[in-house]
Amino acid sequence: MSSAPLVSVLVRSHNDAKYAAQTFTALLKQDYPNFELLSCDDDSHDGTAEIIARFPTLRLVPRPSGKYVPGRTLNAMVAASRGEIVVFNNADAEPCSEQYLSLLVSPFADQAVMATFANQLSRPDALQQVCKDHERAFGDGKLAAKWGDFFSLAGAAIRREQLLTFPFAEDIQYSEDVEWAKRCRQRGGKIVYVPEAKVMHSHNYSLKQLRRRFYNEGRADAQIFSRRISFMRCLGQIGMETLRDFGYLLRRGAWKELPLAPVRRVVQKFSFYQGARDFLRQRQQQ
Repeated sequence: MSSAPLVSVLVRSHNDAKYAAQTFTALLKQDYPNFELLSCDDDSHDGTAEIIARFPTLRLVPRPSGKYVPGRTLNAMVAASRGEIVVFNNADAEPCSEQYLSLLVSPFADQAVMATFANQLSRPDALQQVCKDHERAFGDGKLAAKWGDFFSLAGAAIRREQLLTFPFAEDIQYSEDVEWAKRCRQRGGKIVYVPEAKVMHSHNYSLKQLRRRFYNEGRADAQIFSRRISFMRCLGQIGMETLRDFGYLLRRGAWKELPLAPVRRVVQKFSFYQGARDFLRQRQQQ
């Protein structure tokens, strides 16, 4: 028998037919000697469930009844798992090597480490603006370390005992990973970024999708941290990121993206600001 601790890999999916097969195939090829693979699909209607059915070794976890709440689904999957370490991997986050799992869980040899998270690479078809954001958020990890609250569950690992004692919040619709990481750090838990553990995971959101995503992330940020973002700070963020965008796009020769890049940045930052503002206003009125 392997002396390596059992790792439970939990994969959530919702309409991920474009990438699910590659992700599950890559996970099943991992060189880590002792892991189980669990799947929970959120009522996909694009063929994702049929793709999952092609992998008979997966253990299926029923979707909790009622409205989809990320924390509720995650907690149900954790309860169904058996591993000492729980790895979360989105169905559209494809591991880039067979060593991904081994690299992601290796820091747990240090008993002070409560969680780790992976390096997310942008896809070959990603907008260069998206590539820039990924390089800043992930990359060597030095910049994100200064933010203090960064964490992403698209590719991450957490000690199961921590998840059973401190489960995911079930009263939040976005950023449940950031909320959990905040509580973990407040308890003195150590969270380690593992840049060598890489998954391919990015989205070329339409303006409508960008608006929805960041409005809801703004609401979640206000709910988690109760911090207010001034309109002037929002404008400053738009200006600074737009300058960074232009510099990056020009260096990459991505001339075609230049006209839309500032529009996308305005939608992103202003939507986040509006979401945070609206949540705080609504909470004051209650």
